[in-house]
Amino acid sequence: MNLLIIIVILIILVIFFYLAFKKDKNSSNLNRPQELSIQYLIEGVRETFNIILNTDAAQWNLNKTETLKREKRRAALRKALRNCSYGDIGAKEYIKEYIKDLIQLKYQVNEKNINQIIPFQEYNLLTLQDKFDILLYSYKKEYGMGALETFIENYNQHISDRDEKIGYEMREEHIERAYMNEIGTLGYIDKLEIVTQRIYQLYKGHGAIDEIRDMAIDGVSGGVSGISNIFYHFSEDMFSEEFVVPPNAYDGIWIFFQGKTVHMSFLSFGSQKELERVCKNIYRYDNPGHLSAAKGYIVNEMKDGSRVIVVRPPFAENWAFFVRKFDSIKKVNIEALITDKESHIPIETMKWLIKGCQVMAITGEQGCGKTTLLKTLVEFINPIFTLRIQELIFELNLRKLYPYRNILSFKETATVSGQDALDIQKKTDGAVTILGEVASAPVARWLVQLSQVASKFTLFTHHAKTTEGLVIYLRNALLQEGGFTNEIIAEEQVVDTVKFDIHMIKTPEGHRCIERITEILPIADEDFDSDNLRENMCEYYKKKNRKHRFQTVDIVVLEGGKYRLKNKPSKRVMKAMYYNLTEKEQAECNSFFASF
Repeated sequence: MNLLIIIVILIILVIFFYLAFKKDKNSSNLNRPQELSIQYLIEGVRETFNIILNTDAAQWNLNKTETLKREKRRAALRKALRNCSYGDIGAKEYIKEYIKDLIQLKYQVNEKNINQIIPFQEYNLLTLQDKFDILLYSYKKEYGMGALETFIENYNQHISDRDEKIGYEMREEHIERAYMNEIGTLGYIDKLEIVTQRIYQLYKGHGAIDEIRDMAIDGVSGGVSGISNIFYHFSEDMFSEEFVVPPNAYDGIWIFFQGKTVHMSFLSFGSQKELERVCKNIYRYDNPGHLSAAKGYIVNEMKDGSRVIVVRPPFAENWAFFVRKFDSIKKVNIEALITDKESHIPIETMKWLIKGCQVMAITGEQGCGKTTLLKTLVEFINPIFTLRIQELIFELNLRKLYPYRNILSFKETATVSGQDALDIQKKTDGAVTILGEVASAPVARWLVQLSQVASKFTLFTHHAKTTEGLVIYLRNALLQEGGFTNEIIAEEQVVDTVKFDIHMIKTPEGHRCIERITEILPIADEDFDSDNLRENMCEYYKKKNRKHRFQTVDIVVLEGGKYRLKNKPSKRVMKAMYYNLTEKEQAECNSFFASF
């Protein structure tokens, strides 16, 4: 019996020591350098933040003053975690500093083991993402938010020659070459910053495009190339040596830079789950609503004024997002914007049309420079005029460029309709109305409404390819939304409203320029000769069967890379312009047009 008891005790002791040893071994493994990895640190940071945010203040056993301090810090952390993914740079930097301190103090990241996380000293072990992050960080230290712009300009040959099948692309070999040329030995602080950014972008940031989104570029998009679900039917092609596995949708990262759409083919979100995470977070600023399968898309703005559009199945074939940045468009002299030969001709023409208060459209395809030109033309508007802007999303940000001008912008919201916004706008002493983009029938109706009764003149942008197409679109919008039933009357209303079309184009090389400035002229009716019945009948049917009630006349054209003043504005327009010009300005305007 005693022997049995001794055996049982020995077994219990063996089990106890085994479990204790195993616990010590596991605990030791947690602190071993080889456990340090990006994913391990992300999970640790997430767990620590959850503990900080969810711990009851009573458990701290602190006095009232210290408890209030802790509560304030916790509230600041909670706010920063909520805002950092909305384009709030300040909140992002706050979270990164928190992460940096956390991984050093709690997870013992130091100069000796940081290479365990990212192998900075072993070139062959670095991924393309690692090399690009190191390059971008190095440029950011010197150029700030102009880092990517400067990097592309320094290595412009990488995207200057288009691939006939792909277009503009930055590929693996381009990054490899740049890394070899640029990067020397990194210090511990540099490595720590890069590791912190990697943890942040995979935890709360926008993944592979997190730093790219903040740069001074025109935009970035993801999920817009590759295929949604890699599923192949077996075929002979799959077993051939030439078969290449196509990229996934989550590999499709593109930037929009100086009129060029560039495929960053060396970058990837890494998984469909990561792409969806970015899509679900990037649009949430100011609580725009939930992106559901039933709706399929959402349009919103970010904290820094960028426009973001997110789409998802079944509306789109896969999850994708489009960020268009407008704060990257700096105030530039129009001479630096219009650079083709004899550029003073379109510049002077637009100057006098603006000063003469003519209603003008700026048309062209997406990315051709309409918004940039519109921002620049504001400089020609008489400073005594007040400006009122109506937009879907705040994109123009004119008060940043002209902080001393009387400018106020409005947008449609879930509770305030566009018509309500315009009705209020009429009571805000606005002299000039700017419509960010006329992209729907209701907005086209507002344009005609405003131009006729509410403001000195109106400027707007539109995607029309031709002046005739612009007039027809606005005419049809009036028929659809404005209560018109007669095409002729609706067309006459449009022609009476919009006087000029400035058409922008973008060449395949990304050069943006004005193709033409066109005047829209009504066709006047001629009086019938009552003594000749036959001629009167001919004129009547000719008028009735006339295709349009307007004609277009090109004032300025770009031909062979050189601008020409092809025609002068009509007498009707010149007379209307004189009412808004001083005597000195009238003389200067006449002198300019008389010199050709």
